[in-house]
Amino acid sequence: MATSKLNTDREDASVFDDFHFLSRNETLDRSSQHVAMALRRNKQQGLRLAVHARWIALSITSVLLVMTIQSWDVVYYHLILAGLALIGWLQLQAGRSGRSRRELALVFCDILLMVFGMLYPNPFLEVDWPTATQYALENFKYFYVFLAAMTLGYSWRTVFAYGTWTTGLWLVGMLLVLWLGSTDEDLTLRIKEAVRGDERLLELIDPSNTRIAARIEELAVFLIVAGILSINSFRTNQLLIQQAEAARERANLARHFPPNLVEQLAGSDQPFAEVRAQQVVVMFVDIVGFTSLAETSPPDVVVAMLRKFHRLVEEAVFEHGGTLDKYLGDGVMVTFGTPKAGDGDAANALACVDTLINRMKDWNLERNNRAESTIKASIGLHYGPVILGDIGTERRLEYAVLGDTVNVASRLEEMTRIFECQCLVSDAVIEAAGGSGATQKLQLHQYERIPETQQLRGRDAQIVVWQR
Repeated sequence: MATSKLNTDREDASVFDDFHFLSRNETLDRSSQHVAMALRRNKQQGLRLAVHARWIALSITSVLLVMTIQSWDVVYYHLILAGLALIGWLQLQAGRSGRSRRELALVFCDILLMVFGMLYPNPFLEVDWPTATQYALENFKYFYVFLAAMTLGYSWRTVFAYGTWTTGLWLVGMLLVLWLGSTDEDLTLRIKEAVRGDERLLELIDPSNTRIAARIEELAVFLIVAGILSINSFRTNQLLIQQAEAARERANLARHFPPNLVEQLAGSDQPFAEVRAQQVVVMFVDIVGFTSLAETSPPDVVVAMLRKFHRLVEEAVFEHGGTLDKYLGDGVMVTFGTPKAGDGDAANALACVDTLINRMKDWNLERNNRAESTIKASIGLHYGPVILGDIGTERRLEYAVLGDTVNVASRLEEMTRIFECQCLVSDAVIEAAGGSGATQKLQLHQYERIPETQQLRGRDAQIVVWQR
């Protein structure tokens, strides 16, 4: 079973460590289907929210403009709003198709259009006032609305890029106003005479003054806010990555362990990291004569039959606290006592065999009623020490159960064909389940001890075997 744990204990990490951590996680995202899909869904949902929020904000702004500017001058601003609405729609289309470069280009167009609309004098305006007067309209505050909407559908990098691009273009606009903007020297002189030398008041009301210090201040505050929002987007993205990884790992656990164990294992920091040895019941289940069945049946019928068989085994195993170790084609390897051993592992294994045999009977009755062939399952169980731990490489890890106990259980399953029985169980399982005297409690009366000790293929020592 693949395991890849993310370090979630990061309260003491610095901001720079967090950004490094996100970069590492974003690399992980590309190799993790679950994480990549979660991020893609989150971005698409956020982008829809951002565009809808944009349209609502533009609609409200349009109404406010009509209420405050009751002349044809308002047409110019409505054209700017219409352009921003169109860019939002284009951003939505680009986001659906996953075209990042087009999205970034549209973000830049957003800023460019807003800067132009705020600093270029309204051509419908009848009064020819100085260009610097545009700053008196205080339109820069609308950048904050678009910045906030950006956090809904874009990464922290794009949010910060929006802040820096806005700062850069606004500075360029300010330089153009200083260089090419119109002024009214006569009006400035009359105002200067009216304020009687009060330089501070003159700076506030002079229509030709761009108030550079105020412009720098508003840009500095905007850039700080953009940085804070980008860090918040980063933290949100990181949390999403961790949740997606946790969901992926929980799904992996659910494939192998019963539901009651999944929550317990998911709450452990590293339930499989430690390589250890412990006593475990290993069970192999196989379909007798599967090769001939596969040769004489259509592929879809074979696959459907295998899925049904695997489902029966899975349900019986999970009901009795077992672990579904792996599928082996038409066979299944199961363990009782992993990841944690218990006193009832052997008894649970025998109860699982009883449940599985009964359900195989019911399934075969259904198959016979449909004129389908009987499916016979062979089962082998052994109890003994195994080695538990992750095997493989960093690219792909798998939780494995290794040792002689596994080999003995596999050989016992093979020997069922020799004894023409459904199940062969080693004496070690019987003893661990309570001994041959506890027949009523453990239903061991269904098992018959084979008098002769058995020699297993590839093993020197002989063992005592019980059959059912």
